[in-house]
Amino acid sequence: MAITVNLRHTGTNGSARKFAQEMETSGTVDAIRKEPGNLRYEYWVSFDDPETVLLIDSWADQATIDAHHASPVMKAIMGLRDKYDLHMTFERHVSDEVGMPAEDQKFIRR
Repeated sequence: MAITVNLRHTGTNGSARKFAQEMETSGTVDAIRKEPGNLRYEYWVSFDDPETVLLIDSWADQATIDAHHASPVMKAIMGLRDKYDLHMTFERHVSDEVGMPAEDQKFIRR
């Protein structure tokens, strides 16, 4: 069971993009990707809202998320969010143990 969190970081005057860029250039993203249980950590830019950046953040289970939240890197993330005055919304998704139903797979091009 993987847990995926979609976090939308919203700011003003390009601050969300600057935040994501600093996360990348500072090595913070690489450090998170190396944490045990991290499955995915990627930033995406919105076509609909240039002031919003989406983070797709996936973990093996709740225990690995809890460890990430207790890690020193989380303090760095919180500091950068404050620096860029970002506000967030989130969605949490738990993977389906069975996977995609066969009737839905016909819509996926591999």
